[in-house]
Amino acid sequence: QVQLVESGGGLVQPGGSLRLSCAISGSIFNVNAMGWYRQAPGKEREMVATITSGDNTNYEDSVKGRFTISRDNAKNTLYLQMNSLKPEDTAVYCCNILYYKGLVWGQGTQVTVSS
Repeated sequence: QVQLVESGGGLVQPGGSLRLSCAISGSIFNVNAMGWYRQAPGKEREMVATITSGDNTNYEDSVKGRFTISRDNAKNTLYLQMNSLKPEDTAVYCCNILYYKGLVWGQGTQVTVSS
């Protein structure tokens, strides 16, 4: 079965950095895109960053220039490098993939930015 497991979240001070990882297990075919989403308290889930099979990337406006999405196909891992973190970035971050069978979501990892 296909599973996504996030890691790397935690508590950081404003201006700090974190790198989130999403480990993918199971057989996946014809992957179209992968992405990171987040949901903050009192808000709906929003797209943070996506990357397609053709390596096209897209970012939510507030994270442009601060976050970078990447993948390592050999390690079956998706990453989100987060720099210059702000309190507004506090949320549960989830990874997902879109492939021929549909969408698969991870369980999420908590990121808290606070002094």
